[in-house]
Amino acid sequence: MQDLIKLLPDAIANQIAAGEVVQRPASVVKELLENAIDAGATSIQLITKDAGKALIQVIDNGSGMSETDARMCFERHATSKIRKAEDLFQIKTMGFRGEAMASIASVAQIELKSKRETDELGTFIRIEASVLKQQENVSCPTGTSVSVKNLFYNIPARRNFLKSNPVEMRHILDEFQRVALAHPNIKFSLNQNGEEVYNLPAESLGKRIVDLFGKNYREQLAPCEEETSYVSIKGYIGKPENSKKTRGEQFFFVNDRFIKSTYLNHAVSTAFERLIPEGNFPFYVLFLTIDPSHIDINVHPTKTEIKFDDERSVYAIVHAAVRKTLSVNHLIPSIDFETNTNFLQNLGAANTSFPKTPPSVYSSPMPGQSARAINDSWKKLYEGLSDSVNQFESQMGLDSQDLFKQDIHNPFPTLQSKANDLGSENTGRTKMRFVPVTQGYIGITRADGLMVIHQKRAYQRILFEQFIDSLEKKNGPSQQLLFPETLQLNPSDKLLFLEILEEIKHLGFDLSPNPDGTYSISGIPTTLGEESPQEIIEDLLEQLKHESSEKTVLNQEKLARIMANRTAAKFHLKSLSEEEMQSLIERLFASSQPTVSPNGDLISKLLDKHFLEHWLV
Repeated sequence: MQDLIKLLPDAIANQIAAGEVVQRPASVVKELLENAIDAGATSIQLITKDAGKALIQVIDNGSGMSETDARMCFERHATSKIRKAEDLFQIKTMGFRGEAMASIASVAQIELKSKRETDELGTFIRIEASVLKQQENVSCPTGTSVSVKNLFYNIPARRNFLKSNPVEMRHILDEFQRVALAHPNIKFSLNQNGEEVYNLPAESLGKRIVDLFGKNYREQLAPCEEETSYVSIKGYIGKPENSKKTRGEQFFFVNDRFIKSTYLNHAVSTAFERLIPEGNFPFYVLFLTIDPSHIDINVHPTKTEIKFDDERSVYAIVHAAVRKTLSVNHLIPSIDFETNTNFLQNLGAANTSFPKTPPSVYSSPMPGQSARAINDSWKKLYEGLSDSVNQFESQMGLDSQDLFKQDIHNPFPTLQSKANDLGSENTGRTKMRFVPVTQGYIGITRADGLMVIHQKRAYQRILFEQFIDSLEKKNGPSQQLLFPETLQLNPSDKLLFLEILEEIKHLGFDLSPNPDGTYSISGIPTTLGEESPQEIIEDLLEQLKHESSEKTVLNQEKLARIMANRTAAKFHLKSLSEEEMQSLIERLFASSQPTVSPNGDLISKLLDKHFLEHWLV
C-alpha cells in the first residue's frame, strides 16, 4: 500500500499556525508592536486602514536588521530570542517562539524595510502568501517598517469571519492600550484612516493611564506597591466609587507582559468585596515583577496565559497589596460601633431629594393607545374575580368616585364598573385606592386582595416603550440646555459612540461635531431631567459594553432597554403622591406588557386571600 503520512509544505504549515497566532487584525498589531519593543525602539508608530483589513503598518526606530536577518525572520521557528530549551525559563523578551512573522506572511502581503545604524543601505523585502517576491537594497532610516496589507486575502473564508470595522478597531485599540500601558517610557502614536487617534509621549505610568483613558481617571487613581522576596507589585487601582459594570479596564502585567488570569482577578475582586456594588468591577493596572525561572509563559501561542510555580503565594500577595492600598488611602469606610446605622439609613431616606418627575413619564396615554385599549388592558387585571369578593372588602381609603375624575384619560371608573359586573351585587360599594406599601412598592386594593406593584420596574416598562417609540419614529422629544456642553470621550468609547450616534439623536439628544473631534450637546431627552449629558452618555456606553458581545447585534430594543433601566433608577425609592401613583399605574396598563419589565422581571404580584392564609399559618 502507498504511504499515507506526508510532510506538509511550509506554506500550509504556516497557515495552520496562523490559525492560532493570527486570529484578527489586532493579533497582527500585537505581534508587530512587541517585535518593535524587543528591538529596543523608543518611538513606535502604528498606522491602520479599514481597521487593519487593508493595512497595518508599524514603524520603529529600533536596532534594525541585517539583509540576512530580514529574510530569515519570515522563516518558521526562526528567532533571535532563544538558543536552547533552558532559555524558555529565562525569557525577558516579548517574543521568542519564531512563529508570528511566518504566520502573518502566510495570510497577507508584506513589505518590510529595515536598516541597522552601522549600515549605509537598508533591506527591502516583499512577500505574498509565504512566497518571496522581491528583495533589494534601499535607502531608509535606522529601524524597521513592516506593512501588512490585505489580511486573509488568500483565505476568503477567514476574511469573511472578520467583524465590522468598528468592532475590529476596538480590538486593535485594546492591544495598543495594553502595549502602551506596559511601556510608558516609549513614545507611541496611532493613526487610523489618516486621523490621529493617540499621540503618547514617553511619560510616567500615571500620566500614561490618564492619556489613554481620559482626564477623569486623574482623580481616581490610588498607587499600589508591595515588595517581597518572591514577587514585587506596583501600579494603580481605582477608587471603589468609580467601579464599572464592565471588566475591560483591568490589566495585569508580569515582567511587562500583559496576561489574563481569572485567578488573580479574583484576588483583586475579593479585596474590593463589600466596597463596590455586586456585578461591578474595579479598575486596576498592576505590574508583577518576578524571576523568570518561577514562571512558564510558553503555554499558548498568544502568550497571554502564564503559570506560576507558587500561584497561591502570588494570589495572597496581590490580595494583601490591594487591601493595603485601600486602607492607606482611606478607601475602606471606618466602623463606628456607637452609631445606630438603622437610624442613619432612615434619616437618609427621609432627606433624600429626587429630581422632579418629568410629566411625560406618566401624563397622557402611550402613543397610539386609545381609552378603549387602556380599559381593555385594565380588564385583564380583574380576570378571575370570584364570588368571594364579599369576604374581602377593602377596609381603607376613600370612595373610588372621590378618588378618580371622569375623563377620557382616566380609565379607572370603567375599571370599577367591571369589577362590579364580575362580582356580586353587593360589590358596588367596593372601595379601591392606591397605597404605598413600602419604599419602592405601590399597593392597589382590590376586591380579592392586594396587588403590589414594583415601582422601578413599572417605570422601566413605561420608559422602555417611550424610547422604542422615539427610535422607531426618529423624533424623540428633546429639552434644550441653557448652555451647550462638550462631550469628550476616549478613543475606544468614541468608536462605540459613532456606531450608535444616529440612534442617540433619535432618542432626543441634540448633538453636533466640533473641529477638535468632540461633540457639542445642546439638548437631551425630556425624560432625563437635569442630569449631566456627559455622564448619561458615558453610562450608556458602559452599559452597551457590558451587554454587547461579538455574537449579539446592537438593536433598538437593547438601546431602549438600557436607557429605560438607567432613567428608572432614580424613581426606585421616590415617594409618590396619590395622584402620581394613579398616573403611573394608568401609564403602566396602557403599555403593551404591563406585567413584565423589559428585563423580563415580574412587575406585579397579587396577594389574595389564599396567599395570606398560607403565609400567616
